[in-house]
Amino acid sequence: MNIIFLTLGVSITIALVFLAAFIWAAGKGQYDDLETPGHRMLLDDYDTDKKNQQAKEDTGK
Repeated sequence: MNIIFLTLGVSITIALVFLAAFIWAAGKGQYDDLETPGHRMLLDDYDTDKKNQQAKEDTGK
């Protein structure tokens, strides 16, 4: 019977630690924007290619 109280206490403690970590991460803005980093990765390559192409055209004139 004592082991049930021990495992219950441990599980509640672990749950509270995870809840505190989630609240801390949400407060720091960890989950604010999930879309932009994925799009930024794609847009950086496009901007770099565009600048390189523009530089080639400028040196060719």
